[in-house]
Amino acid sequence: MRAEIVSVGTELLLGQIVDTNAAYLARVLSELGIALYRRVTVGDNRERLLAALTEALTSSDVVFTIGGLGPTMDDITRDVLAEAMGDTLHPDEQIAAQLRRFFEQRGMPILESNLRQALVPSAGRAIPNPNGTAPGLLFEGRNGKIAIALPGPPNEFIPMVNDFVVPYLRTRTGGKGVIRSLVLRVVGVGESFAEDRIKDLMQDANPTVAPYAKVGEVHLRITAFAETPAEADRIISDRAALIRQRLGHAIYGENEETLEQVVVSLLQQKQQTVATGESCTGGLLSSRITDVPGSSKVFLGGIVAYSNAAKTDFLGVDSALLARFGAVSEEVARSMAEGAQQRFGTTYGIGITGIAGPEGGTPEKPVGLVYIGLSQRGRAPIVERCEFIGSRAIVRHRATQTALNLLRLRALES
Repeated sequence: MRAEIVSVGTELLLGQIVDTNAAYLARVLSELGIALYRRVTVGDNRERLLAALTEALTSSDVVFTIGGLGPTMDDITRDVLAEAMGDTLHPDEQIAAQLRRFFEQRGMPILESNLRQALVPSAGRAIPNPNGTAPGLLFEGRNGKIAIALPGPPNEFIPMVNDFVVPYLRTRTGGKGVIRSLVLRVVGVGESFAEDRIKDLMQDANPTVAPYAKVGEVHLRITAFAETPAEADRIISDRAALIRQRLGHAIYGENEETLEQVVVSLLQQKQQTVATGESCTGGLLSSRITDVPGSSKVFLGGIVAYSNAAKTDFLGVDSALLARFGAVSEEVARSMAEGAQQRFGTTYGIGITGIAGPEGGTPEKPVGLVYIGLSQRGRAPIVERCEFIGSRAIVRHRATQTALNLLRLRALES
């Protein structure tokens, strides 16, 4: 079964509202094993909506509309969908009575426009909406096509999906077939590197493997179709194991796991601690670590040393070192890491210094140049030189991402 979602509302096109409903429905359809063919957003325009629905009904088995079921003149979904399905609408007296009772209980007059919400398709029925006045609509065409219209407010939409759409579609599909996905999160290598290692696996139809570049990392989505959830999970598990063999420690987590969560968990397991000395990132690394519950067991403290004087006074960076090599240098990053580690008595110390931009760069030290130092008790410190491209926010985020990954890899060796 193929599906399409048509979201209706000019406010969606203008970006005034984010379409979380369509994303929610897409996830539900995936779990039911129904292939979502396309998602479309159309404004409150009758001709364009009719064209979108006509095209959707041509290519898909079931079409969902979201929004446009209210009582106002711009709520056009009900009438246009009936036209697209070749159906007619008639008043449902039970729904009309419920609407009258709703307004009477609130001491409000009911308008003729409000009663438009009592119109239902001849070849279909209303979908109960316990949280609002606009019922959903189910159209069942003679050609086997199905259209389901749902209201836009999420507090109405989500319960109707869960209570009606899911059971209804299960009966239509026989409850057979599911689509499951797993995301492997990759750090420290680029999208092209990751793709080169798995390009043969990307040719398979089931499961599919697709890379997505994110800021500072790459996501590999594995998607499998099977008759049962257990079988789909087995297919995904086998493919994930093969990808892990090829990419090794570049894979740091799955699904919603963040790099900072993985690092904090790893340090907890090894009973190790860390402290930070930050310049260009301004405490962002400390913030990311302390966003993780339980981080107090492994993160003992951080120092934001923006000026040269602060680097000397709080991290013990030799002023002669600053004068000779400059604040943005391998030597200073190493000294900052050692200073943080020694000051707090931790297993690890991290030092970050760089030029986040948009100004301050030179031909020798361009914007985006960052040095990241990692000091460890009993081992020689290491420093990584990075040149990041992007806005100030991106440079700072990628610097902290690289620092967390350096720490993760060193902890894995311990």
